[in-house]
Amino acid sequence: MSVREIRVFGDPVLRERAAQVDPAAPATAALVQDLLDTVQLPGRAGVAACQIGFALAAFSYLVDGELGYVLNPRIDEVRGEPELVDEGCLSVPELGFPTPRHPYARVVGVDLAGDEVVLEGEGLMAQMLQHEMAHLDGRLYLQALEKDMRAIAMAEVRKADWY
Repeated sequence: MSVREIRVFGDPVLRERAAQVDPAAPATAALVQDLLDTVQLPGRAGVAACQIGFALAAFSYLVDGELGYVLNPRIDEVRGEPELVDEGCLSVPELGFPTPRHPYARVVGVDLAGDEVVLEGEGLMAQMLQHEMAHLDGRLYLQALEKDMRAIAMAEVRKADWY
C-alpha cells in the first residue's frame, strides 16, 4: 500500500459524513494499510479516511508510540469540562489554534476481524480521538473554535499559500 496525499480545507470529501465500512471487505484492508502508512510520517497523531479521499468511518493513529486503527467508531464517553488545547490539522496545514477539548475520551469500534476495539485516554489521545471523530462527522476542528478565534482562523486560512 502507500502513503496517501492529505486532502486540504476546501475539498468536499472533508465535509461528508462518513459511511460505515464492511470490516471483511478486501477494500477495507487496503484502506487500513494506507491509513497506517500515512499516519506514520513525522508529526502525525491521527489520519481519518476522509483526509485521504474516502468518506468512510475509519481512522489511524500514532500516539505515544502506539500505532493502530479503528473502523466504524463511535464516541462512547467524554469526561471533564472542555479545556483549550493547541491544535492543528493536516487538512489545515501550517496553522494551529486553541481548541476546546474534553480531557478524557473513549471511542469504541471494530478491527478488520470485526472484534471490538476500545481506544481511550487523556491528553493527546483524548484530543486525537475527538479530532478524528469530528472528521468522520464531516467537521474540521476550525468549526469547534470559539467564535472570535474562528474568525481569526478563517482569515489565516484565506491568506495561506495552500488555500
